[in-house]
Amino acid sequence: QVQLVESGGGLVQAGGALRLSCAASGRTFSDYTMGWFRQAPGKEREFVARINWSGGYTYYADSVKGRFTISRHNALNTVYLLMNSLKPEDTAVYYCAAALDYYARMESYEHWGQGTQVTVSS
Repeated sequence: QVQLVESGGGLVQAGGALRLSCAASGRTFSDYTMGWFRQAPGKEREFVARINWSGGYTYYADSVKGRFTISRHNALNTVYLLMNSLKPEDTAVYYCAAALDYYARMESYEHWGQGTQVTVSS
């Protein structure tokens, strides 16, 4: 079992930046692909980014490509999401999640955090 706790959300103006963190405990963190997802009010949860166990492979949603960077520090059991050039449409609850398969679909991620709110004002 893996427990995930997100932090770093908050209120920021458009064009600003935030760095989200997700701290993991429990089973070996480096076994897992880690993903970030988000859910805006009234919308479905959507994929944002993922990173494989070593950090050598990453993949981003088109909507955040070039603005967001996912990274991980396995010795600290933490995955990060650096968000630059934030837009009001990035406003959402952001979740980190863990999967054993790098190509797992969202519904196949085994472990989820409780989420952290990101609000971008215009």
